[in-house]
Amino acid sequence: MKQLYSFRLLSVILLSSLLVVYGCGSKGGTTPPPNPCAGVTITVAGTISHPITGSSNGSINASASGGSSGFTYSINGSAFQTSGNFPALAAGSYTIVAKNTEGCTGSTAFTLTPINPCTGVTINVTGTTVNPTFTTVSNGSISATASGSSGFTYNLNGGVFQASGNFANLAVGTYTVVAKDLNGCTGSTVFTLTAPNPCTGITINVTATTINPTTAAATNGSISASASGSTGFTFNINGGTFQATGNFNNLGQGTYTIVAKDLNGCTGSASFTLTAPNPCAGVTITVSTVVTGNRPCESNNGSIVATGSGGTGPYTFSINAGAFQTSNNFINLAAATYSISARDVNNCVSSANNVVVNNLAAGPLFLAVQNVIQGNCVGCHNASGASGGMNFAVDCNIVANKDRIRVRAVDGTPSAMPPTGLLPASEKQKITNWINAGGRFTD
Repeated sequence: MKQLYSFRLLSVILLSSLLVVYGCGSKGGTTPPPNPCAGVTITVAGTISHPITGSSNGSINASASGGSSGFTYSINGSAFQTSGNFPALAAGSYTIVAKNTEGCTGSTAFTLTPINPCTGVTINVTGTTVNPTFTTVSNGSISATASGSSGFTYNLNGGVFQASGNFANLAVGTYTVVAKDLNGCTGSTVFTLTAPNPCTGITINVTATTINPTTAAATNGSISASASGSTGFTFNINGGTFQATGNFNNLGQGTYTIVAKDLNGCTGSASFTLTAPNPCAGVTITVSTVVTGNRPCESNNGSIVATGSGGTGPYTFSINAGAFQTSNNFINLAAATYSISARDVNNCVSSANNVVVNNLAAGPLFLAVQNVIQGNCVGCHNASGASGGMNFAVDCNIVANKDRIRVRAVDGTPSAMPPTGLLPASEKQKITNWINAGGRFTD
């Protein structure tokens, strides 16, 4: 019971103490603590350095005033730091907050804009050149330098940038040298390297000895060429590959162009013609023919048999400038005039013109029958009155109808011809003899 009393007494003492500290029991209740930032205005100022385009080298150096000291600073909500300097900033908007020791704050927005480091910068590229000694070598060079900025690197024709503006082992041509400073600003100049023409004043003469092929079809000709007017020659023939010598073998007849080229690429040329001996020189080919005339009233049956002499056999033959053939016999020819050519193995040709194939004359047996027909039958069988469709005034109609003539005029079947009665036995015998001999125009 004594302990409970002591605890209650202690509680009363503590409560009394609290009322004394906070004015408990005074009129109006408790009094809040004063606001340390009331009437305090913190101003943030700063200097900025804008970044170069594409870089993060901008900065903001901020300072604060107003209120107590001991400021710390934060950028875009980052942790507060004792310094108001914020480096390595890219272009953009930034808010700097300054806070004093009592927690009072002030802020200002800053905007960093990119700047072109090349504005107003003009980079000039100059250089000295050494031309290559010949058009075919690469021993020229360019030594370039730049001005108008600093920290230059160089490239050639879009290649990799290098610290030096010296470029060696260059051939004839046009080259662009670009200089770039530390900020990426560039300038360029075009340099042209030329070489003296090594062929100026050089005249290369090509001469040769030739051996003609032995025949028109042979390829055993040759050309041995040489050149003068310079040194170190190589040679080609008809645009082929250059070779160390001017000797060209296994050539047929024809025209060839030999080009000689010296060590500097200077050239000269000449044309040479190889001809084969004419195998027909002094050769006279004689064409002989044996003609068999055409038998009238039949299909074309004339023929010409040709032979050649005076050249080198064997011969081939042609009729009327047609294709040559190995046979010398031309058959089934109509009565006409022909040209027969003979060609030997060396292609020597000669012709026999005006070879005439005539129609053969009528044979005696046919002529005897012709007289019988004209005396007994033509009165009814002619062009104007072709009885039975027969016109025996035409010789070939007699030949074509010999069998009809025999059965009518000799046999009297089915009726006798002429209608006046059968022919005398002698005349019937003429018809029989002709038909037995073949019944042709020439029999």
